Amino acid sequence: MSKESTGRSSAAALTVAAIGVVYGDIGTSPLYTMKEVFAPAHGIAASPANIIGVVSLILWCLVIVISLKYVTLVLKADNNGEGGIMALTALALKSVTQNSRFYYPVMLLGMIGAGLFFGDGVITPAITVLSSIEGLQVATPAFEAYVVPLALVVLTGLYMAQRRGTGGLGKWFGPIMLVWFATLAGMGLVNIAENLEILAAFNPLHAFGFLLQNGWFAFIALGAVVLALTGAEALYADMGHFGKKPIRLAWFSVVFPALALNYLGQGAILLSNPEAVSNPFFNQLGAWSIYPLVALSTVAAIVASQATISGAFSVAQQAIALGFLPRMRVAHTSSHEKGQIYIPLVNWLQFGAVVFAVVAFGSSTNLASAYGIAATATMLTTTLLTFFVVKYGWHYHSFIAVGATLFFLFFDVTLFASTSLKIVSGGWFTLLISLVMVTIMLTWRKGRELVFENLKAHLIPLPEFLSSLFASPPHRVDGTAVFFRAEGDGVPHAMLHNLLHNKVLHDRVIFLTVQSLDIPAVKPESRVTVVSLGHNCFQVNLCYGFIEERNVPAGLVLCAAAGLAFDAMETSYFIARHNVIATPGSGMAMWRENLYAAMARNARDAADYFRLPSNRVIELGTQVEI
Repeated sequence: MSKESTGRSSAAALTVAAIGVVYGDIGTSPLYTMKEVFAPAHGIAASPANIIGVVSLILWCLVIVISLKYVTLVLKADNNGEGGIMALTALALKSVTQNSRFYYPVMLLGMIGAGLFFGDGVITPAITVLSSIEGLQVATPAFEAYVVPLALVVLTGLYMAQRRGTGGLGKWFGPIMLVWFATLAGMGLVNIAENLEILAAFNPLHAFGFLLQNGWFAFIALGAVVLALTGAEALYADMGHFGKKPIRLAWFSVVFPALALNYLGQGAILLSNPEAVSNPFFNQLGAWSIYPLVALSTVAAIVASQATISGAFSVAQQAIALGFLPRMRVAHTSSHEKGQIYIPLVNWLQFGAVVFAVVAFGSSTNLASAYGIAATATMLTTTLLTFFVVKYGWHYHSFIAVGATLFFLFFDVTLFASTSLKIVSGGWFTLLISLVMVTIMLTWRKGRELVFENLKAHLIPLPEFLSSLFASPPHRVDGTAVFFRAEGDGVPHAMLHNLLHNKVLHDRVIFLTVQSLDIPAVKPESRVTVVSLGHNCFQVNLCYGFIEERNVPAGLVLCAAAGLAFDAMETSYFIARHNVIATPGSGMAMWRENLYAAMARNARDAADYFRLPSNRVIELGTQVEI
């Protein structure tokens, strides 16, 4: 097989995989979007003009927000090939630099975006699974009482399966979603053929006409139109797994045509039968198709939910690496796919929130209010962060950067304003999740700064200390001692404690600094730097990107190129465990200091985080007041 044909087959495989993982969320939007737009609470009559206007509005929102903004512009803002809100935040922070007045606002925007992403990760599984199973109610109202219990059974099984990884099932996601999109397109074509009048929706004037004729009611209905755009962030978040080309190819060749045809088809069925407005999706082919559609849509909903859950794991891992969240246990569920991870704490916290959402809201209609505001607020955050990348990272002319930002902000702000009307009826739930997550991230970052300031106040400069130490050197024993020290830090507390209590020094001493960079991954040749400090002491810097695992023993192996070889059985790792004490003063509010202290106590063990062999680790405790 030639390289050209191999490349084509590889691109095709990546495109199919992208259809399964990237587009599961937006691909299941037809289950509930049209039903919610014409919900009685919005006061929009299912008249021919309104039906054509709504479909036109959905189509052109998909063109402008998804095709132009995300697929064309935002996908260009890759951080060394990686995407997602954390990658975009890191890129924006790098663009404005740490001394800029924009640094803190950009960092805060990134935290808000991450918080909203976690909120979206709760709503997506709840609403997609509920809406798919609600199709049973179309067959017979007798199933109404079983919708929530069945949804909980499906979701429980999904979250319990996370610890085993998705490697085995993941290969089926693409083919399953291909069948799903083919079904969407097929149903759409059948209904369009029976009522060609719906093709007028391609004319954007019908969208403007709908907005002008219905005024305030149309503005309220926009909050439901937004549901057609949910999952837009997944396009960007999964760029590192598939690349821009497969994601773009999948959108323009499969996903967008299938979605457009299905929305047109739902509009056509409503033109022919306005009574189908109670659930246009499951009424597209008649009673015979309901049970097969429920089965297929439930499988598609599981795939969409899985993509969101995996996304939450990835964002959490990146936030930990960037210092926004405390260390958590991360399990790798695949030996050959580094992106397949499982974070137990994130999994079960998200599961608890999803169960609460399903039970408390009880239906996809009630959840739609919470869903819309998460999507629009995340879109708004992405637009603002992209501006800093375009203006300060790519150095585009201000006219282009500001003009493009204002163009997309017009749509984002309008859609956000519409969904914000539903804060009381459900939007509060997503905002609450985001507020909790932002509070945690801000508290963790500020707490770390306070700890560092405290340690810096008692800092002993390393060069001066070594000079005085070796003026009258202590007894030296065989082996290598590795002492962890923060960047710019002085003498490690663990070393001081070791000298105080054991009164010996190892034959070779390594001062190790693990640096987290604002890039996804570091090239092997740039991973490690070694500086000799004399007296067989060395400063070693290990650099990692925000998607990489901190495997210190593997990193130290690379020191051999600088003439510093390590014997695993002769190397001891000394770690200082900081016992944080909350004290009244100028740091943070006492409740935040106590929150930080609790997170620090329960954070993942440093030895585990750095993949250190447990039988070679010595922990020495020290108290730090903040």
